[in-house]
Amino acid sequence: MSKHSEEMINSGTACVNESEVKKTWYSNFKYALVGIVFGIVFVKSEIISWFRIQEMFRLHSFHMYGVIGTAVCVGMISVFIIKRYKIKSFEGEEIVIHPKTFNKGQIYGGLIFGFGWAITGACPGPLFVQFGTGFTVVSITILGAILGTWIYGKFKDKLPH
Repeated sequence: MSKHSEEMINSGTACVNESEVKKTWYSNFKYALVGIVFGIVFVKSEIISWFRIQEMFRLHSFHMYGVIGTAVCVGMISVFIIKRYKIKSFEGEEIVIHPKTFNKGQIYGGLIFGFGWAITGACPGPLFVQFGTGFTVVSITILGAILGTWIYGKFKDKLPH
């Protein structure tokens, strides 16, 4: 790890891209394919449906909780396997998962995220799938998400971390 990367991590930077591998322009094609498959799964499992999301927030259906619970379990097992067997990236780089520290800002952010999700019927992942399937009204939510991200970046240093 470079000295600059260590300084960024120690200063509390939220995300650090430490990759030193130079990639070709077409190397991201595999991610586009995974994104397309991900979008198809979202549509087929109905998790982009505003009605399914409303069912979840009204506690009328287990469907969304089952999908989210499955995703959490798959993520936990994946992280366990990556750590246990020291799996490397496709480019051969070591995958490092840094420990997270809790702070009260996560509670505030989670509440804002949850309220936004309940009101709009969309979280960041499915936004683009919803737009791609013809729900163009979601463009307002996309703009809101971009604006919210920009506002957070602007005031990040003044917020409770």
